Amino acid sequence: MLEINLGSVFLKNPLIMASGTYGYGEEYKRFYDPSIVGAISSKGLTYHPKDGNFGIRIWETPAGILNSIGLENPGIDHFCQEEYAEMKKIDTGLIVNLGGNTRDDYLRGVERLNQLDIDFIELNISCPNVKEGGLLFGLKCQSAGEITREVVKRSKHPVMVKLSPNGDPVADLAKSVEDAGAAAVSLINTVQGMAVDIKKKKAVFDNVYAGLSGPCIFPIALRMVHQVAQAVDIPVVGLGGIRSAEDVLAMMMVGAQAVQIGTMNFHDPMLVPKILQDLEDYCQKEKLTSIQDIVACIK
Repeated sequence: MLEINLGSVFLKNPLIMASGTYGYGEEYKRFYDPSIVGAISSKGLTYHPKDGNFGIRIWETPAGILNSIGLENPGIDHFCQEEYAEMKKIDTGLIVNLGGNTRDDYLRGVERLNQLDIDFIELNISCPNVKEGGLLFGLKCQSAGEITREVVKRSKHPVMVKLSPNGDPVADLAKSVEDAGAAAVSLINTVQGMAVDIKKKKAVFDNVYAGLSGPCIFPIALRMVHQVAQAVDIPVVGLGGIRSAEDVLAMMMVGAQAVQIGTMNFHDPMLVPKILQDLEDYCQKEKLTSIQDIVACIK
């Protein structure tokens, strides 16, 4: 009853583990079998390895965290040679999150990923475009559509575009990447925030601003998912502070076909099994043969 179709991709349930919060799945084997999830989105990968940001990277806030990791990762070649084989052994959907600082970074990354058996590329367009003075690809409809079109043209896999809440109206961004050939969209990425160390009288993060995630952004994410689901005809994946089966159901009722769970995995490593049981109980109580029956029931 929890099975879903995300476009052409079948998932055993609507729970996808969000990029950057679940590693490649290995880390959670000490808690439960990660094959119970619907899919795993890999740690964000770039064509070249990245060391990430210096200084403080994580800062707790009420009902959330600020992070300034800087997409630290071993690079796509390393992933293909090392982590991919282990990730593939997990009996669940496999999504690779792809970032880049230039058009060529994205395109070379896609060509390398074409050699792998994966279900989706999740295109992270919240990366600085170094040729445009550091402007993020995903802040403007035009640049978001252009990079999506280029990636889709070269990808052998369906492309899910991860949308930023910090740029043009998110429904407009979603429509621009749909028109460019995206097979799905996921949202929201982190909301830009800031923290101050009042003892040192300085910003906590070297980059000053950081990404806010966790339950504090859930109402914002829910509103944006609802707006996007009204604007596009491709599947929508909702994320942003999900911490319970009730949150999952709310996301699906406003139009999400599936959801991603991220920050709250850190708070409670056993959260996913609990949510899955609660979703099954809900479907039985409501006499639903498929959880997809509730998708977009709120217009």
